[in-house]
Order: sequence, then C-alpha cells, then structure tokens
Amino acid sequence: MNNNILDFLKVFPSNIIFHLERYNIHNLEEVRIRVNKPVYIFESGIEKKIPYTSTLEDLKVIFTRMSNFSAYAFEENIRCGYITLKGGNRVGICGRCVVENGKIRTIKDISSINIRFAKEALGCSDDVMEHILEDKVVNNTIIISPPKCGKTTMLRDIAKNISNGFKDGLGRNVSLIDERNEIASCYMGIPQLDVGIRTDVLESCPKAQGIVMAVRSMAPEVIICDEIGSEEDLSSIIFAMNSGVKIITSIHGENLEDFYDKYIYKKSKEHSIFKKAIILKNSVKKGVVDYIWDFSKNKKVYL
Repeated sequence: MNNNILDFLKVFPSNIIFHLERYNIHNLEEVRIRVNKPVYIFESGIEKKIPYTSTLEDLKVIFTRMSNFSAYAFEENIRCGYITLKGGNRVGICGRCVVENGKIRTIKDISSINIRFAKEALGCSDDVMEHILEDKVVNNTIIISPPKCGKTTMLRDIAKNISNGFKDGLGRNVSLIDERNEIASCYMGIPQLDVGIRTDVLESCPKAQGIVMAVRSMAPEVIICDEIGSEEDLSSIIFAMNSGVKIITSIHGENLEDFYDKYIYKKSKEHSIFKKAIILKNSVKKGVVDYIWDFSKNKKVYL
C-alpha cells in the first residue's frame, strides 16, 4: 500500500479502519465521511460504498488527530474550507461558517470531510513536452478537460519537467501560482510534491494577484497556474505575456468546442495568448491525452 495512505489512515477511528481494510485500497484516492451517512471511498476513479454509518464522534476523533499533526495548518487554513497536511494529503471540510465583516473567520460544527490522498504521476507529461517545448521555446499552453481527469496532475508534471530541464537540461525558472494548494500541496510553505528544482510557489494566492506578484518579484521565465476563469485572471496573464513570461494553465471544459464557447477563449484569441491546447479524455485513468490542438496551424496533433 502507498505509505502516504498507510500513514494517514492512522487518523481514522478503529471502526472505520476495520471496514477500509476489507477493501483493496492501495489505489485509494478519496474518503468521504458525512455525519450519520455511509462512508464512501474512491479507488481508481470508482465510487464504493462502505457498510458503515459515520457518527459525529468519528469526525471529532479524526479532526483531533489531524490537528495534532499541525495545529498551525489546522487553524490557519480551515477558513479556506480545506487543510493540507504533511505529505500533501488534502482534507476538504464542510460545516457552519462563522462570518465576520463579510469574511469567513472559521468553520465550526464540522459535518462532513473529504480526504484526498496526494499522489504523483511522474512522467505523465513526457509525451506532450515536445509540443510545449519547440526549438527551446516554451509555447503558451492551456489544458482543457472535465473535472477529475488529471489537469492538476498534468500541470504538476509539466512544472517539474520545465523546471528541471526536459531532455536538453535547459531548466527554467518557474513561478507556480497554487491558489488552492493542489499542485504543489505545500505543508508549512514547503511543497510536498515534486514541482521541480527551479520552481517557486505562491501558495493559497489568488491567481490574478499571484501572477503579477511573481512577474514583479521573481523574474520567472514561465508561470503555471490552474483553472483560470475570470477576466482578472486573463488580464494578469496578458500582463505576464507583455513582460516576456510564458504561460501554462488549465480550464474546465468537456472538449475544445466547449472552450470556444467561453469568454476566456474569445479574449485569449483576441490577444493570441495560447499556441497549444492539450485536451484530456474523460477517462477513469487520469491524464490521458485525447489530442493536442495547434492554434497557430488550426489543426489537431495526435501523440
């Protein structure tokens, strides 16, 4: 079993562990626990119902044990709706939000949690790198796919390859704007997943602000961020481009046609932002490339 998962299972009460151990969970991706509801796991993209109804006491035990791992991370990040623990494991939380002056101060009376186990797919971007790096130039690239198809996993591996120097050894300075702390999965500011030796991470930073901050302070050659969607995001990307910085990012979309219908596409076309689009398949296996679209040639390129 993945040691990362094995270590983290210790936070569960023994009665939940008893049921989890009856399943083949070496490929465990998520565990969802809701008060007075059945426990569900996701293994290799398949949902499985465990014959156990979790209790409020179960959630209290889990949170007590998690907070002992890092009280600082627990207190600082809970207001964001999730916490990231050592090893990169991520815990999403829902409950009663305490709001002060229009902002969430904390979340109390936790009623459900979603534990997502940090996994890497090293080398998953190797086949697309020849399309991202051409003649030693990084092409502005956008990854398009439905949810849970591997956009973030692919971005992480692309960051590693560009940062380390893919094949030719010409590594580049990368600024990673990790707004939801899913790409690098930082713990106490330190990336728990491999994003490369020349990568600087702005954790839990809004993309639009982070891109501008990175350009002004870190002199990146490439900026990588996940799931753009707002006019502010696009304006900051244009600012980075005008400063000579290359962009690798992603967006939700069922296919290329879906992307064409979005405001982001219309604006990006106006400014000729992206040269390549990587379209991922809606597949159980994550990070499967359907095809690559070359905007400059207006045609599909298959791997």
